[in-house]
Amino acid sequence: MGLLIKNGKVINADRSFNADVYCEDGKIVKVGHNIDIASDTEVIDAKGSYIMPGGIDPHTHMQLPFMGTEAIDDFESGTAAALAGGTTSIIDFVIPGADDSLLDAYKTWSDWASKSCCDYTFHVAVTKWTDNTAKEMETLVKEHGVNSFKHFMAYKGAMMCDDEVLYNSFEKAKELGAIVSIHAENGELVDRLQKKIKAAGITGPEGHPQSRPPEIEGEAANRGIQIALTVGVPLYVVHTSCIPALQAITRARTAGQTVYGEVLSQHLVIDESVYYNKDWRFAAHHVMSPPFRAKEHQAALWAGLKGGMLQTTATDNCTFCTEQKEMGKDDFTKIPNGTNGVEDRLSVIWEHGVNTGRLTPNEFVAVTSTNTAKIFNMYPKKGVIVEGADADIVVWDPNNTRTISAKTHRQKVDFNIYEGMECKGNAIYTISRGVVRYAKGELKAVSGSGKYFKRAPFSEDFKAMQRWYELNGPEKVSR
Repeated sequence: MGLLIKNGKVINADRSFNADVYCEDGKIVKVGHNIDIASDTEVIDAKGSYIMPGGIDPHTHMQLPFMGTEAIDDFESGTAAALAGGTTSIIDFVIPGADDSLLDAYKTWSDWASKSCCDYTFHVAVTKWTDNTAKEMETLVKEHGVNSFKHFMAYKGAMMCDDEVLYNSFEKAKELGAIVSIHAENGELVDRLQKKIKAAGITGPEGHPQSRPPEIEGEAANRGIQIALTVGVPLYVVHTSCIPALQAITRARTAGQTVYGEVLSQHLVIDESVYYNKDWRFAAHHVMSPPFRAKEHQAALWAGLKGGMLQTTATDNCTFCTEQKEMGKDDFTKIPNGTNGVEDRLSVIWEHGVNTGRLTPNEFVAVTSTNTAKIFNMYPKKGVIVEGADADIVVWDPNNTRTISAKTHRQKVDFNIYEGMECKGNAIYTISRGVVRYAKGELKAVSGSGKYFKRAPFSEDFKAMQRWYELNGPEKVSR
C-alpha cells in the first residue's frame, strides 16, 4: 500500500515548493501534482504544514556502557523517541572496550541495534593502535559500510588517543577514503585540573565546567585539525561548544582545509549556570562533555551555524537516570556524562533558530538533515525529498505548540534538560521508509523495523580533497 502526502509545502535545503509526495515500497516515487493513486493508498493531508526530509542525528550513544554504568535509553526506546521528534536516522558510535577489537565491538553494537525503530548507521571509535587495527578498519570500510572513524582526545585512562594513535588512524582512513572525527578536549589537562579542583575541596557538579574550560577544547580542536592537515584527511569535529574551538575550525575552513563542525542543540540554548543550581540532582543531570558554556559562546555558535562554519546539529544523546547520576554524589568526576536530546532536537532548533530569524526553513533542513547526509555519504538516499530517495519524511506544523517535559517525553530517562521549554513548530507525522511511525501524538514505532544503512567510502569528492592537500600541504597553508 502506498502513502500520499498532499497539500503541503516541500522544504529541501536548496529550495521550497508546493507539491504532493507519493511513497511506495519504502521510496519516494513521485513528487508533483495530480498524482494517480490506488484506492487503498493511505493519505495524509498536510495543508498548512511543511514536508521535510526526516532529521538525521549524526551523534548518539544508545545503550552505551560508560563510567561504570550503561545509558538507560537503548536502541529501541531511543530511536522510538527520535521518531516522535521527527528524526528518522541516527549515526551511533561503536566504542570498543579495553580488551575489544574493532570488529568485536562492531558486532556487539550491531546486535544491540537490531531492535532499532528507525534507520541507523555507525561511526567506529579507534581507541588504541595494535597490529590488527589497520586491517580491521579496512574490513569495516569494505565489508560493513563504515566510512567514518572517531577519536577521543579526552577521557585519560579509558579511551583517550595520543597523537601517535591519531596519526596512524588518520593515515589509514585517508588510504581507505574514510573521514575522521575528533572529540576535542585535551585529556591530560582535564585530568590535571580535575585533581587540582578536587584538592581545593570542590566536589559538586560545578567542578565539571571548571575542569574543562574552553581553552582545553580549543587546543585539542586546533591540534586535531593540524594533524589532519599534515596527513591530508578530511576532519569532522564533534560537539563544538565554545569560541576557541569554533575559531580553530573557522581558520582551517577559510584556509581551504576540509574541516566540518558539529554543534549540539543543547549547547545552543543552555548555559553553564545550570551547574551552580542549588539542586544537586538538577545540576548533575546537565553534566556532559564538553560542558555547557557561558552565554557568549552560544551567540558565537549560532553565528557559526548561520555562517556555514558549523554544518550540522546533533545531540550526543546519552541518557542516565537520577540514580545513575548519583554515582558521583561526592565526586563530580564520577557523575556519568550525558544528557537527552534526540527527541527534542528539531523542535528546539526550530524554536530558537527559525522562530527567532537565525535560520530559514531551508537552512534548518540543511543543518538537521541534508548536511549530515552529504558529509557522511548518505545523500541523496537520505536528507532530501526527491524521487528515488528513501521515504524518510517529517510533516512539520510550524504552528503546533508543545511544552517539553520528562512527564510526556518518550525516552526512559527520568529528567529532561529542556523541561518547561515551549516550542512552536513540531513534527505531526513522521514517516520512516514510507510507513507512518508517529501521527499527531500517537507513537507507532516498531522494534526492529529500522534498517542498517551502509555508507560507501568517498570517491570523487575525496580525490578532489586529496589533490588540494597535495597542492596546498601544511607547509603552504598560512594560519
